[in-house]
Amino acid sequence: MSEEAQARGRPKAQNSLAAKEMDKAEKQLDTFTDQVEQMTLDRMNQAPKLETEPQTKLSQNQIANSKDIYLKPIRSIAGAKEVFNENFRASWNFDKEYVHFIAENKEVIGETLDFWTKPYRGIPAEEWKVPCNKPVWAPRYVAERIKKCSYHRIRMEESKGVIGSDAFGTYQGQMCVDHTIQRLDAMPVSSRKSIFLGASGF
Repeated sequence: MSEEAQARGRPKAQNSLAAKEMDKAEKQLDTFTDQVEQMTLDRMNQAPKLETEPQTKLSQNQIANSKDIYLKPIRSIAGAKEVFNENFRASWNFDKEYVHFIAENKEVIGETLDFWTKPYRGIPAEEWKVPCNKPVWAPRYVAERIKKCSYHRIRMEESKGVIGSDAFGTYQGQMCVDHTIQRLDAMPVSSRKSIFLGASGF
């Protein structure tokens, strides 16, 4: 047994066949570790998004007849010494326009979303409670904050091809695959009043 294997705490093999199997498992683990280390944030952001069906299926008539719900923050905390950078005034004016959207909780269906926002320095931190699966009105930055809630899932997937090779040969087995999962979502109620265009359509 090599010094490296002893340092890893590998058990002593009883025969040469067991030693070969442990070497093979060790190389597969090293290959997996290398794949995980190569997963930079940029690469994970390019991972395929798992598509899901919308939870809320409302007709245009149901949307038109629904009561308008305008959301406001439940709590607001201003930074005492923070000053708003006036270079971002046009962006802030755009982001604070109210938009019409439906929020969805993909992890716990129907559970109200509770989160904080602070889109710019000098703007108060705000706590929001957004009901799911019904049309609501809220500032664009709230809808965009919901839309950004995703995570990356790394899992092992059986590979039919070669996943690695070195001086000792080639290896087949499992490889690391990453996906982007949308945890929360915000969908515009109609194309005329989208998150990106706002209520005015401009």
